[in-house]
Amino acid sequence: MMMSIEGVVLKLPSFSQLINPNRTPLKFRFNFPKSSSSSSYSSATASLSVPAAAPVSLGHSTRPDFEILHQKVNNGSKLVYLDNAATSQKPSAVIDAVNNYYKSYNSNVHRGIHFLSAKATDAYEMARRKVASFVNAPESSEIVFTRNATEAINLVAYSWGLSNLKAGDEIVVTIAEHHSSIVPWQILSEKTGAVLKFVSLTEDEVPDIKMLQDLLSKKTKLVAVHHVSNVLASVLPIKDIAQWAHDVGARILVDACQSVPHMVVDVQDLGVDFLVASSHKMCGPTGVGFLYGKSELLTAMPPFLGGGEMISDVFLDHSTYAEPPSRFEAGTPAIGEAIGLGTAIDYLSQIGMQKIHDYEVELANYLYENLHAIPGVRIYGPAPSETVHRAALCSFNVESLHPTDIATFLDQQHGVAVRSGHHCAQPLHRYLGINASARASLYFYNTKEDVDDFIRALEDTIAFFTSFK
Repeated sequence: MMMSIEGVVLKLPSFSQLINPNRTPLKFRFNFPKSSSSSSYSSATASLSVPAAAPVSLGHSTRPDFEILHQKVNNGSKLVYLDNAATSQKPSAVIDAVNNYYKSYNSNVHRGIHFLSAKATDAYEMARRKVASFVNAPESSEIVFTRNATEAINLVAYSWGLSNLKAGDEIVVTIAEHHSSIVPWQILSEKTGAVLKFVSLTEDEVPDIKMLQDLLSKKTKLVAVHHVSNVLASVLPIKDIAQWAHDVGARILVDACQSVPHMVVDVQDLGVDFLVASSHKMCGPTGVGFLYGKSELLTAMPPFLGGGEMISDVFLDHSTYAEPPSRFEAGTPAIGEAIGLGTAIDYLSQIGMQKIHDYEVELANYLYENLHAIPGVRIYGPAPSETVHRAALCSFNVESLHPTDIATFLDQQHGVAVRSGHHCAQPLHRYLGINASARASLYFYNTKEDVDDFIRALEDTIAFFTSFK
């Protein structure tokens, strides 16, 4: 049932929904005890069977852990945070863990024998073990802490790449990659003479997997692809791609920034050689990320940065290097941040990554369907179906409106936080024939009510701008 009041569309529940929103018949049972002396009854009891309350969604049950979500912004609007593909919010447990490190045992790691240093070292290395377990790495030494996923990719490019690539070798990537997995390979190609090969999109706006497979040859030395696109919301079959890469003797690096926070990621099952992710997209602090690399590859790779911690012995004319992962962690690391990441992993693991994924698939479909129903809206990437599961994000444009104007109005008038721009994917946007897009991205602490608020705000935004035409 819909009613329009001065251009504002109100969606009202049906009468049956108002009576009984769960649409379960109310069952009344009256028990009249028999009387031996009269047909009339001396007492009566009425039993009412009421339907159970609807289960609380994962979004509703976890929101209390995120204090930042419970605030008013701008004109007193309730904050609706839909920029999770850029960075996630942090639960109280993570904030407390970082705060506790600095309050209670702030000290450098690996270098001291005193109490604080030993405690900090234990917590830092425990965080490494948590990361390894989270992605099912065989050994914790296969996890290298970096400043972020971008640094992790650069580490592979400069260390493994410069040591293994030569003129004529080929690197296969897709046009849907984040800049952090394009620019390092461009620099590497300039230094080595290796050739970059790009995979385009299908008509469904997903990377063309058949084309990727056809591009692979004995010249291919590296396949560098995302797991989940931060623009298209598409998911690549990494296990298959890894097998194809290995069949021609190539290595595979996976940008898992948009998958590790949202689904079960098992590096052994996927069969990848390298995988990178960022803490700040998975409820952890900024300033720390990680690289997973197979042990035999890391052991053969030279250092990326030189300095303290990464050495075995230093002489005036040469140095010897520590074993991985220390070899790649020069200088004082982001200790508090790594500890916070470990706590974030505890938090996510307690919920369960499969539970998070299943809930987000439901949210993703709800977001897509409601956004797709708005006239003039163009969503990029594949349509969801029984076989196609989109990530819980939508990059979109509205006919005749600039995405930055949309994002600005949503924020200032409605408190809805979305992203606008090229999302560090300019080649993809050019391929799509656009300069920029707006993007709404969800996480497990979002709810369908957040989506409803966003849709209403977007409809109001469109009405505002079109009123001037």
